Amino acid sequence: MAMCVEDRISSFPDPILCHILSFLPIKEAVRTSIISTKWRYLFASISTIKFDGYSMSGLTDRNIDSFKNFVDRLLKSPDQVRLDCFRLSHEICLWNDGDHDFDISGWICAALCRGVKEIDLQLGYLEDILPVVLFTCGSLVTLKLDAVGHKFKFPSDVCLGNLKTLHFRDSFFGDSILRFISNCHVLEDLAFIECDFYNTSVINIQTPSLKRFILDFDLGEFGDLKYVVINAPNLVYFQYTDVVAQGYTLSTMKSLEKAHISICGCHTIDSQTIATHLIQGICNVRSLRLTINEGIFQTSRLPIFHNLIEFEFLGRGFNRRKFWLVKFLHRMSNQKTLTLNFPVVAGTQWKALEVPSCLSFHLKEIEISCFNTHMIEMVNYFLDNAMVQEKLIISMDALTMTQKRKSATNYCS
Repeated sequence: MAMCVEDRISSFPDPILCHILSFLPIKEAVRTSIISTKWRYLFASISTIKFDGYSMSGLTDRNIDSFKNFVDRLLKSPDQVRLDCFRLSHEICLWNDGDHDFDISGWICAALCRGVKEIDLQLGYLEDILPVVLFTCGSLVTLKLDAVGHKFKFPSDVCLGNLKTLHFRDSFFGDSILRFISNCHVLEDLAFIECDFYNTSVINIQTPSLKRFILDFDLGEFGDLKYVVINAPNLVYFQYTDVVAQGYTLSTMKSLEKAHISICGCHTIDSQTIATHLIQGICNVRSLRLTINEGIFQTSRLPIFHNLIEFEFLGRGFNRRKFWLVKFLHRMSNQKTLTLNFPVVAGTQWKALEVPSCLSFHLKEIEISCFNTHMIEMVNYFLDNAMVQEKLIISMDALTMTQKRKSATNYCS
């Protein structure tokens, strides 16, 4: 006799079932409508709506209009619950041509009318798509816009009183972006990734509420160098990737926990002096990852990094790296972890280098990546002088997986 299995999940209240469905891809959420009459329309009340490559798979010229009508009904039908997240990925642009003409602007407006908290648009273009009401929506907490080559122009009456996260990728900005940011009074997370600023000589970020800030672009490739001003005293995380700017003015970041700096010099300006101003502004950091292709900071003018505990150094392609590194280590008084990722040629003469106090009295863990036989003298330098060292990690990226397995086997035996 077949056993009767009780359907306990269907006995859950509808809000709980809708919350569970919100974790499923939209295609899978819709499929639950065939379970029973109770499930038939539950998917229409989910609070997270994401259209990505998976949800777009299987579309053809014959059913694309049905998909369009489905999205219209899902977003625009009355008596819908509030939305937590609305996301569109690049794949939807492949079908948005003259024959189909998705109402993406209308979809965004419908999400806004439902009090959406997060909007994430990954579109190949945004011309005439973004409605003005997007920039005056009081419910928005997170806004992420990825539009290749799009030039953003923001209205003067921007007001996003609850916006905490703002990310841009692959976009261009004029002066209006700075006015936009200044009107986001509770902004905590701001990112510009592979972006460019045009028609402005100063990138001026005045946001005391900011806790996380990413500037990841190459101004030197697209136009004139800018002057960078950052007034964000409550930053916890800071990432900067670029050529050296014309100058830097940074507020004291007393709460800074982690910084990733990847920077290269510019021959038209005094890169060493200007770059040193950048590193002076993050002197309170506790964890620093630094990537440079030359000795770009004047070590004699650097502050003491009293709070720095973790330091990762990626020195690429410049002579005298070892001398620069050791001088930099002299500016660290309490460092406990050091990670090195750069090639060292033979004849480095590490034994002749002065020993930083942090190496003798504080450094407990050292990791050396991309190890080769030319780095033996450097390893011996740290082994001989790291008096409180507890762990040394050496990785040889050139090893094949077979060689790594054999090494592991020999070690275990």
